[in-house]
Amino acid sequence: MSAASAPSPISILDTDLYKLTMQQAVLHQFPDVQATYRFTNRDKNTLFSRQCIERFRTAVSQFTDLALTTEEHEWLRTACPYFTPSYLAFLAAYRYKPEQVRITFVPVSADGLLGNVEIEAFGPWVDTILWEVPLMASLSESYFNSVMTDWNYDSQEQSAYEKGCALLKAGCAFSEFGTRRRRSYLTQDILLKSLVRASRDVQETTGRLSGTSNVHFAHKYGLTPIGTIAHEWFMGVAALKGYEGANNVALDLWERVYPDSTLIALTDTFSTDAFFKDFTSDPERVRRWNGLRQDSGDPFAFGPRVKAMYESLGIDPREKIIVYSDALNVEKAIRLQKQANELGLQKASFGIGTFLTNDFKTASSGGTEKSKALNMVIKLSSVNDRPCIKISDDLTKNTGDKSTVEHVKRLYNLIPAPSQA
Repeated sequence: MSAASAPSPISILDTDLYKLTMQQAVLHQFPDVQATYRFTNRDKNTLFSRQCIERFRTAVSQFTDLALTTEEHEWLRTACPYFTPSYLAFLAAYRYKPEQVRITFVPVSADGLLGNVEIEAFGPWVDTILWEVPLMASLSESYFNSVMTDWNYDSQEQSAYEKGCALLKAGCAFSEFGTRRRRSYLTQDILLKSLVRASRDVQETTGRLSGTSNVHFAHKYGLTPIGTIAHEWFMGVAALKGYEGANNVALDLWERVYPDSTLIALTDTFSTDAFFKDFTSDPERVRRWNGLRQDSGDPFAFGPRVKAMYESLGIDPREKIIVYSDALNVEKAIRLQKQANELGLQKASFGIGTFLTNDFKTASSGGTEKSKALNMVIKLSSVNDRPCIKISDDLTKNTGDKSTVEHVKRLYNLIPAPSQA
């Protein structure tokens, strides 16, 4: 049964690892930069109730109570040795500032009870960078506790267990990536407990539960916290340093902060074509970086392309990691694993998000109709008043200032296309 109201925040670590690794990178490289983040609801048919947004406001106000505990500090020091003592000291002193978040309910119904929501976070980049994940998770939980309530937890534990077993038996190495769009904190807790049980029960397989992106749940269940460099790093660096060769600049700055860590590059911030052009201009960097992550476009075209790229530089693709993370489900991950096996890509892995943490059916349909997750993002909008943009391989995911999008498309010789908000 769904909860009556959204719970208070649990832990400052109830977020994705990449927010912490990027916060450390910003602290080291851009400590004085100001930033703005903005919310986008991609599904224009989804409306929020006034009650939902008030509940959301209340949840946001309670984040001031969160602080890194001594136990969490010690665990991070050992579980994440790439965090420097200075960063851990910064995180221990960090407190969320709800005054950095502006939430506006925009009524559209005649009675003023249903409408859209505008969300903006603004302030020092090193502070505001942590707002993205908890804002989205809190909004989702508020929505499913007050607007779309036709669902329950029946069969969730068994469903999660069966998904884990299927992935493991197919030889998939996979991580849970679903914090931002989870239905609730309890959903993610049920899920991870079930996946851990599946990983203990399924033996004699090359598949494995690699970990979770959620740092709090990694701590709770003894899992590896998993994360890679994210779009906003490329977006912010490009806006600050210029778009010419922006991928290379972003990778170089990241490597300065994490010289001895596993380096996984995200390929689609300004399109995969632009990324590969930059990336392959320095073969030594290609050798140093451990792998690539695919997050938009056709994943079945990505594997062959990556293999050909490595082989063209005399690099054995079997030694490189390839991470798939775009809208995955069990069936898609298994098909991609089969392709990876055929290509000889021995280190394929899968980051699965919404399909694990927000896969529900409506209760009134008896479990036959899907209860859809929110289709939303919070993206870096500007740094030092310079607009930040993203040009992914999926045109519906392009975000940011339209004139800047068009300028960068021309710069990278991309096929002209209408930009998408």
